[in-house]
Amino acid sequence: MRFARKAWWTVGGTSAGKALHLLDRGADVTLVTPIGADEAGERLLAALRATGLDVVALPADVTESHTNLMTEAGERVSLYTATPKAPSHAALATAQAACEGADALVVDLSALGIAVLPRAVATRAPLWTDLHDWDGVADFHRPFARAASTVLLNDDGAADGRAVMESILGERTRLAIRTLGSAGAEALDSDGAVTTVPAVPCDVVDTNGAGDAFAAGALMAQASGAPIERMLTAGTQQAVRALSSRHLSPLLDGL
Repeated sequence: MRFARKAWWTVGGTSAGKALHLLDRGADVTLVTPIGADEAGERLLAALRATGLDVVALPADVTESHTNLMTEAGERVSLYTATPKAPSHAALATAQAACEGADALVVDLSALGIAVLPRAVATRAPLWTDLHDWDGVADFHRPFARAASTVLLNDDGAADGRAVMESILGERTRLAIRTLGSAGAEALDSDGAVTTVPAVPCDVVDTNGAGDAFAAGALMAQASGAPIERMLTAGTQQAVRALSSRHLSPLLDGL
């Protein structure tokens, strides 16, 4: 038995994290995500919309929820307590339609994500995906890795991260980025060039959402035509916004 030093409810989920940090950077962003008609869903939707975020809530049987067990060092175990079923045909059609006309798309690992990938690729817009701690072997991640133009990874897995990055690059994927926690981040491009940047020092309040914040900063820099080093630097700078808040983003600090 262990006693938590503190506990709180907050908005979770990697897609929400990325959307909130894109909004924080001034992007015109829409989050398309399944949300159930339950108490958790009402609370979630109210919190997201209170930030000014445009949310397209797809009908779901239940709102996804999880409990994060955190150490003071930022180590995390996520226990998923509710997971929505696969999206309905109507929900999928809404998500596919939302892809049209976007300047860039972020498709995260989920049943909805895998279903919307073909339409996202067909738009020819820059497509980002976050494979988290993928080992380069698990089958579920592979279609995302093949579809995206930019792929994100972290260093939480036991696999050889650089080797996984090398395996991802191909006809569509031109850039693989790996966040390295306090060591910063690195990128491998299709020419085989490696770019690294250090982390930005800060007082860490909570590590949840740091990877999503990094993705938002890097994506916005890429959209402005910045070179890879500036992309990574923008990502590490935005990560500080998440690390300095007990929520995914300081936009939620009023919760």
